[in-house]
Amino acid sequence: MKPNFIVIVADDLGFTDLSAFGGEIDTPNLKRLADNGLRFTDFHTASACSPTRSMLLSGTDNHIAGLGQMAEHARNHPEVFEGKPGYEGYLNFRVGALSEILQDAGYYNFISGKWHLGLLPDYWPSKRGFEKAFTLLPGAGNHYKYFPQAGDSPNFMSPLYAEGDKSFDPDNLPEDFYSTDYYTDKFIEYLNHESRQDRPFLGLLTYTAPHWPYQAPKEVVDKYKGFYKAGPEVLRLKRLESAAKLGLIPEGVTAHPLVTARKKRWDELSQHEQDTEARIMETYAAMIDVLDQNIGKVIKALEDKNELDNTFIVFMSDNGAEGMLLESLPLFNAKVDSLIDEFFDNSLDNIGRGNSFVWYSDQWAQAATAPSNMYKMWTTEGGIRCPLIIHHPNIIKEESRGSVKHEFATVMDVLPTILDLAGVEHPGETFRGKKIAPVRGKSWKSYITGESEKVHSDDTVTGWELFGQQAIRKGHFKAVYIPQPLGTGEWQLFDLKKDPGEINDLASTNNDKLQELLEHWSTYVAETGLVDATGTRGAEDDFELKIVSL
Repeated sequence: MKPNFIVIVADDLGFTDLSAFGGEIDTPNLKRLADNGLRFTDFHTASACSPTRSMLLSGTDNHIAGLGQMAEHARNHPEVFEGKPGYEGYLNFRVGALSEILQDAGYYNFISGKWHLGLLPDYWPSKRGFEKAFTLLPGAGNHYKYFPQAGDSPNFMSPLYAEGDKSFDPDNLPEDFYSTDYYTDKFIEYLNHESRQDRPFLGLLTYTAPHWPYQAPKEVVDKYKGFYKAGPEVLRLKRLESAAKLGLIPEGVTAHPLVTARKKRWDELSQHEQDTEARIMETYAAMIDVLDQNIGKVIKALEDKNELDNTFIVFMSDNGAEGMLLESLPLFNAKVDSLIDEFFDNSLDNIGRGNSFVWYSDQWAQAATAPSNMYKMWTTEGGIRCPLIIHHPNIIKEESRGSVKHEFATVMDVLPTILDLAGVEHPGETFRGKKIAPVRGKSWKSYITGESEKVHSDDTVTGWELFGQQAIRKGHFKAVYIPQPLGTGEWQLFDLKKDPGEINDLASTNNDKLQELLEHWSTYVAETGLVDATGTRGAEDDFELKIVSL
């Protein structure tokens, strides 16, 4: 019997948010998967969501698969990106999508949740091998059925949904719509749909939680009342201690210093400011709690069908925790603050409701990404190192279940892993009459069965780039380039084995290694067709970072 596959993607989830990764948020269903599966601590994505999703479905680099930049950013700089191969702003047809390859092998494919890989009908999931699909097409949207129309910005919070090959009118959503619940219900509906018959399946459940705006049921938010009253620095220390006890990070690891664009530390905030910050974090925690509850529904649905043991489940975040409101809504513009003031109620008692619109600060984000440096949008480890849980009792040996895996892996590995487990060969250079790019990822099969000690050899070279931030890694050495004003504007070198927080720059003391990596960077640029984006700064760059604690 061929295995089934489920890939669950959380949106902007932090490394230590889950209880299985040292967090305080109640996530028993994901802990159950971790305790009976494997946790990865060195799993890497892109530093933002749509590039990661392109890598997930293609098995190759985002600069090849069509999301060399997030489409929202590329549209702001047509003079740099327009017409460039790999920068189409959608999952292009130079790659064979996982769903298409499995479709040709007889699999039943469905998706529920966020797409963010193309707004136009020609690029929807229905055109990329998914038989059933309900998706939010752009990168963000309200979690409740509250979509205000804002004068000359009519699409400010009007979501774009598609079901199958047709647009879906958001007015037809149920009045009690909550994104996480609805996406799960649709997923289970497709799982149980009669059209599946007896075929094996690939199901993608791509939540928009816990992406801003932070909104969750009041009773779940209240469950976390008081959890965060001590502030992000205290939370960061607690999570570091807890993650170390679980064997996820080394004991006594030196975390990167907490840096912030904010002008005040926690103890300098007024009581009202602290209460507001804590309530925002309580809401964020509640979103993850509800996400876990819904994953419990999926597990039960599999158990009811007696298919849990034969289903390979991947749970991952698409990038590091979000530290700032950087992304675009469909028509995100400079007036966003005034629009939020006009159409949303962010008073303390209303935070978390469907007509509130809040997000947390960079300090809370670094509580989730520590000991790594920074958060989403950065090519430092805080932006690209993410939690990963895999579960497959038919493959993972009983004595290995619950263990922690520390070897390097990437989101590009998911496609070759699933094909390997399904016994399906990648089509190679040509697929459906078109020439396609080769896969850059490697299968995890022998690693998770215990037959090999690593996924990637020490000679494997992996690169990252978004928004002008660049990185290249070989073995445990990584070179990073962060343009000014956010960084030094010079290439830095870090030994991640000794220095996971990317604190000690070795560029001057180990220049030979740096030059070796820069040669690899040149090769990576040539292979991927990467376009230099260092001059494409946005408003999000116009702030000053400062160290607030060690």
